[in-house]
Amino acid sequence: MRKKIVAGNWKMNLDYAEGISLFSEIVNMVRDEKNGDQLAIICAPYVHLNSLAKLGGDTVSIGAQNCHQKESGAYTGEISAKMIKSIGCEYVIIGHSERRQYFAESDELLAEKTVIALQNGLVPIFCIGETLDERNNGSYFDVLKSQLENGVFGLSTEDFSKIVIAYEPVWAIGTGLTASSDQAQEVHAFIRKEIAAKYDASTAEATTILYGGSCNPKNAAELFAQPDIDGGLIGGASLKSRDFTDIVKTFNS
Repeated sequence: MRKKIVAGNWKMNLDYAEGISLFSEIVNMVRDEKNGDQLAIICAPYVHLNSLAKLGGDTVSIGAQNCHQKESGAYTGEISAKMIKSIGCEYVIIGHSERRQYFAESDELLAEKTVIALQNGLVPIFCIGETLDERNNGSYFDVLKSQLENGVFGLSTEDFSKIVIAYEPVWAIGTGLTASSDQAQEVHAFIRKEIAAKYDASTAEATTILYGGSCNPKNAAELFAQPDIDGGLIGGASLKSRDFTDIVKTFNS
């Protein structure tokens, strides 16, 4: 059975005190709403991770927003997967569209990051998605297929079964635009079909695929009701404890 996941991505927001305050609220609220079949995750800036991992307990898991592709070395300012794992993190976002856009991260680089994350016991949340131009010119299926093939389809079946895929239409991130539930389902079904073609039907059926484009309490229920959407990678709404908790509650309705 696929895991149902609501993962918050705080991006570059909240100082230390603000992060502790918000996370404490989220833990207390989510504890009363999360059922045993779903996971709540907060992916926070590095400065928060150690403290949040101690506060989350069994209620909210912790993830980083990025990691370096090497195990260690002279890479000033970078953080390794081993470091992230050592402070209690379980997850790491790989290939978020903002990393691809602003830091020119290629599929090949992201493939390296995925491997190093897995080697250090982290679960990669691997992001793929198309721009507005790619959506409008009809090339988005080719774009998504290429991102999968170059980013994660080099993994063995065993390793691939450990990752989470997040579909984030770039045109719907931070813009207020959201893919319709039909648009999102179409893409999620396509992703699952590609996984089945590369690996097998059982691997595809077991893979959790999240929607990550301006998901909020108003549209979560309709999105999560789709057969191939297993939860969300939540941006702005994860910065509000009530909004994040209301999205978690969606699975109970």
